[in-house]
Amino acid sequence: MKKKAEWPRKLRSQDWFGGTGKNAIMHRSWMKNQGLPADTFDGRPIIGICNTWSELTPCNAHLRDLAERVKRGVYEAGGFPVEFPVFSVGESTLRPTAMMFRNLAAMDVEEAIRGNPVDGVVLLGGCDKTTPSLLMGAASVDIPAIVVSGGPMLNGKWRGKDVGSGTAIWQFSEMVKSGEMSLQEFMDAEQGMARSAGSCMTMGTASTMASMAEALGMTLSGNAAIPAVDARRRVISQLTGRRIVEMVKEDLKPSDILTKQAFENAIRVNGAVGGSTNAVLHLLALAGRIGVDLSLDDWDRLGRDVPTIVNLQPSGKYLMEEFYYAGGLPVVIKAVAEMGLLHNDSITVSGDTIWNDVKGVTNYNEDVILPREKALTKSGGIAVLRGNLAPKGAVLKPSAASPHLMQHKGRAVVFESIEDYHARINREDLDIDETCIMVLKYCGPKGYPGMAEVGNMGLPPKVLKKGITDMIRISDARMSGTAYGTVILHTAPEAAEGGPLALVQNGDLIEVDIPDRTMHLHVSDEELARRRAAWVSPVKPLTGGYGGLYIKTVMQADSGADLDFLVGPRGDRIPMDRDSH
Repeated sequence: MKKKAEWPRKLRSQDWFGGTGKNAIMHRSWMKNQGLPADTFDGRPIIGICNTWSELTPCNAHLRDLAERVKRGVYEAGGFPVEFPVFSVGESTLRPTAMMFRNLAAMDVEEAIRGNPVDGVVLLGGCDKTTPSLLMGAASVDIPAIVVSGGPMLNGKWRGKDVGSGTAIWQFSEMVKSGEMSLQEFMDAEQGMARSAGSCMTMGTASTMASMAEALGMTLSGNAAIPAVDARRRVISQLTGRRIVEMVKEDLKPSDILTKQAFENAIRVNGAVGGSTNAVLHLLALAGRIGVDLSLDDWDRLGRDVPTIVNLQPSGKYLMEEFYYAGGLPVVIKAVAEMGLLHNDSITVSGDTIWNDVKGVTNYNEDVILPREKALTKSGGIAVLRGNLAPKGAVLKPSAASPHLMQHKGRAVVFESIEDYHARINREDLDIDETCIMVLKYCGPKGYPGMAEVGNMGLPPKVLKKGITDMIRISDARMSGTAYGTVILHTAPEAAEGGPLALVQNGDLIEVDIPDRTMHLHVSDEELARRRAAWVSPVKPLTGGYGGLYIKTVMQADSGADLDFLVGPRGDRIPMDRDSH
């Protein structure tokens, strides 16, 4: 257990506001134009509320209310809250893809914290990339920090049935193509899919990353699953405001919490909840920021023996409301611990161990959070495949895949770009059947750019009309956490970097063996060498602005797709105590 720091003591913010010198008077006087009394700057903790609120990020459009609840808690605990905005990465609207801007948002968060007089921060997120960008930025500065998630939407409703945001879109669009649903019915379902504030209510990336933040120990216990509009979401926000003040007094920082053991806990919890493949990228990037050695091999090793026990879409049946009512993530963490798969002594933002945070919780619905013997998948987690098609690895989510495709050899049907896919997929003369393997190129970090969520390619209508609902799909892209299927993603190196994926041609045989963790292109080394000699990248790289910086410095998927100059020891830029005046 970390020893608490002495209190009272001089805090970081006093480098700005303490004393009677010119700079201190200048800093205080400008802040006082907001009507602040003099004792605001008496040495009490100043708490930043780092807010990703934006009306262009629908999942986060309610965070202004939660910020006010956090402020109440900060004031109650004797701190002074200051709210500030950071770049909000909206998954549903931002082009070309939100993933391209996760790193930009993390830079914004880092420098906003580093450059301002705050002693601790509350990180308000929700939408997919906002949670990792907040954690990455805060980890790089390493002052006391805690996450509050916006929470999931209420269950979607349509014609008396629960429908999952995201997941229903993939399902219904395929049904339209196969003739099972009319276009008008699809349009009618639109309003019922997202009917309250909050993020996707499936175990998509937003709910997965809220779960990862909690499993890492960076939130109060129970934070991940409370619905956005449930009064208890406001309660936990206020309690978080109280807690961050105490964390500052204790000097409890991300580096104390985000240990290798904490990441191992999160990976195993991800397997138990059937979490999004996007968590792989985000945790690898976060580990790089905090200086923890984490790899794809850790994901595969730690996830193999973890059963998926959360019966939620897209892997299962229910949605986040039922998950919360059943007991939420604390029940899952307790179950993982009782399997002997948790580092029980890992410290959380509570100041206590993760086991002590969850040991008293109860599972109120064993059809939602299943006993181990009734698990959806005995071996959940994330499967990491390697071979001559993916020398640096590719990932697959077993809980969302089809058992009959776990070992399969098929003929490649290649799409040279996402535009090529859209142009040809609905054509009746497309030479494809259900035994083929669909391959999509040039959609990785540099290729798209930004690694878009297009890896779960919809099947061709000529196959869907046979009643076939899944085929193996391989790409260097990502897929939404709300999606499902036997989809192999994040193939590294990507095609735009000249990875072997770029060399695949129509008709090549590809063999996938998920239990053996292999993916092999049945083409000779000599033929691949010939193809490589003739290969010219069709991708025109961006050159100006952030896009140019991103293309020059983004790493591959196996390293979390962070920017290479941002990874390393914290505090290697402007010292936090340097006076700019």
